[in-house]
Amino acid sequence: MSKREHDISVLNDLIEVTLDSAHGYTDAVHDVANPHFKTLFGKRGVERKQIAATLQTEVRRLLGGDPAQSGTVLGKIHREFMNLKAAISGSDAGIVASVEAGEDHIKKQYDKALQDLAISSPVREIIQAAYGSVVDGHNEMRDLKRLIQD
Repeated sequence: MSKREHDISVLNDLIEVTLDSAHGYTDAVHDVANPHFKTLFGKRGVERKQIAATLQTEVRRLLGGDPAQSGTVLGKIHREFMNLKAAISGSDAGIVASVEAGEDHIKKQYDKALQDLAISSPVREIIQAAYGSVVDGHNEMRDLKRLIQD
């Protein structure tokens, strides 16, 4: 695999998990009762869609590749589980816990990409630019989960 193909593959993997995250937030907005959580999840969902769009643009512009357009099957399964859990428990705490689990996953994927020594410097910079938002979202959901559990 060429360096260009590797860079495209890494970015496309991140596009997929970022879209998973955006869809997860959108689903959570519909499942949660607390209006503050609805606003928070809605904001994070829009933010994740913007990150995915930026990554898609860079795959085209910088690398001349075809960007991923959808999330992963695993992400869809997680969202279906989250919806089922919300329907059964009706608990905002359960929904927040599911969202936080999704945040753990996306952060791990970005961490893995940043540790990849085979990616080019321009691609590393693109990932690093998105990483701040991912970490902020992760930390916010982690703290929210802890607050609700206390």
